[in-house]
Amino acid sequence: MAALPQGQDIWIYGYGSLIWRPDFEFVERRHALLHGYHRSLCLWSRVNRGTPERPGLVFGLDAGGSCRGVVFRIDNQQATEVMDALWRREMPSGAYIPRWLNCRTEHGIITALAFTMNRNTSAYVRGLPQDQLLQIVRSAHGSYGPCIDYVLETADALQRHGIVDTRLFSLARQLREA
Repeated sequence: MAALPQGQDIWIYGYGSLIWRPDFEFVERRHALLHGYHRSLCLWSRVNRGTPERPGLVFGLDAGGSCRGVVFRIDNQQATEVMDALWRREMPSGAYIPRWLNCRTEHGIITALAFTMNRNTSAYVRGLPQDQLLQIVRSAHGSYGPCIDYVLETADALQRHGIVDTRLFSLARQLREA
């Protein structure tokens, strides 16, 4: 917040559940392309979509590539309230590094807050074989419900918004076929 001039609206970048469950009021939503990061099931979830004994996986913005998502404009009058709630939601474990990043939208480039993956946390995972990833997503269940619901809801939300993620869509198809 300190990085932005007082009195200006702020933008939040969503790439996963923020797209289908933002849990905050916004005055505008746009499609956005973020370079330098990609959507990945790279974060162990030991509470929300899994347990310590059987962790699930949730999406993180991992380094490299690009990611199509959504940016939400928050009215400056509500920015503090929204940021407090968003911080409680996204930052309880320190698995993310919040960054102000440039996103390309149909109306030009905007700077948005994005929660990027902290690769230096024990919750970070990468390189899982596809069969193991599928098994984890199918079997994990946490306080927010089944991991598979989270993954499929994210894929469905991207489709509703006309955002293509071929890797996620392929995973969703495999999960539905099983």
